[in-house]
Amino acid sequence: MADKCLKCFRPAKTCLCKDITPIDPGIKFVLLMHPHEAYKEKTGTGRLTHLSLTDSEIIIDSIPGNNKRVLELISNEDFYPMLLYPGNDAHFAEDFDFNKFSNGRKLLIFLVDATWIMARKMMFRSPTLKKLPKLSFSREYRSRFEIKKQPAEYCLSTIESTYYLIKELQESSIVPKNINPDGLMNVFQKMVKTQIDCKKKRNNP
Repeated sequence: MADKCLKCFRPAKTCLCKDITPIDPGIKFVLLMHPHEAYKEKTGTGRLTHLSLTDSEIIIDSIPGNNKRVLELISNEDFYPMLLYPGNDAHFAEDFDFNKFSNGRKLLIFLVDATWIMARKMMFRSPTLKKLPKLSFSREYRSRFEIKKQPAEYCLSTIESTYYLIKELQESSIVPKNINPDGLMNVFQKMVKTQIDCKKKRNNP
């Protein structure tokens, strides 16, 4: 078995750890990662997202709503938990009045890290998560994931979603303006370029 980096979980020869620039946006991010995404997906961006955010963690579970750690975080009175997920009841991140709800608590955002089909199944089986207040985007974005076909143009990878979310939360003054999230997009683009280069080498040995 090829050597693998134990941090970014990529092959050692294409390790991206040196390209990661961690930031602290003042928010706790929790990635709810489907087991398939964690152990089978070769181009997943969840671990790169986690390594790019200083106060973040990964929870691997196909039914995260029943997960002990998830329930512990939701019930923790130090946090105001929200879910990044589209819906008619979602708050737009760009103009979300967090102070109206927070009562001094720290914002905690759950990110579902899975394919769209798996993500819907995870949500369907996790009513606890579905009851959480939701955040969504007020703008339309297009994925730059050239090496992976998305179900639709508006579908974003986990790291892209996190980048755009932080940018919009800066507009609502939840994330300080002096925090630069560009490192998320930079390491993502480096990953995409690395995959494209590897494919070219395979096709043109």
